[in-house]
Amino acid sequence: MAVHEHHHRSPGFHLSFHTKRNGSTIAVSTGTHAVRAHALASLRLLTGFVFLWAFLDKTFGLGYATASGKGWIDGASPTKGFLGSVAAGPMESAFHSWAGDTWADWLFMLGLLGIGAAVMAGVALRPAAVAGTAMMALMWIAEWPAARHLSNGTPSMSTNPFVDYHVIYAVVLIAVAATGAGAAWGLGRQWARLPIVRDHTWLR
Repeated sequence: MAVHEHHHRSPGFHLSFHTKRNGSTIAVSTGTHAVRAHALASLRLLTGFVFLWAFLDKTFGLGYATASGKGWIDGASPTKGFLGSVAAGPMESAFHSWAGDTWADWLFMLGLLGIGAAVMAGVALRPAAVAGTAMMALMWIAEWPAARHLSNGTPSMSTNPFVDYHVIYAVVLIAVAATGAGAAWGLGRQWARLPIVRDHTWLR
């Protein structure tokens, strides 16, 4: 097998492999592979930061979505406002009953922290994708974009009956897990070499 470099093609550096048996050529673009890996890594880091920032803001009341002095450490509930304001969908009453419950607060906040930290580090992307998709599904049901009207009869002002940012985040989490996007700019390779991860590939 002969290897030839082609410098006249762009973008990136290209290699062509010629087999002696039948003379066929297989072209591999290392530059394209690097661009794809870095693009996925960027998507992974940005998505992970969305979850991690939500945890930090709700915990410490950084003055963005959560006002200063209204953080979790100040005694405020991170779920009471959102779940208590649900005004449409088949789980409206259930979400109202969960709003402010200790178990709901802890499950929500640990989910944000775990998903955000794992996705940013590039480890445990498959469990993070499952947990993140479940969380996004529940939040999608809570907002229920399919409703044209809220339970009090006012217009919901939904911009799309199905696709909203919760669906996008879930698909992104699944995509970065399926493509192994933790290897670039992350600890994915080191994580995959751990004995427990080698024996249980669902932890990757």
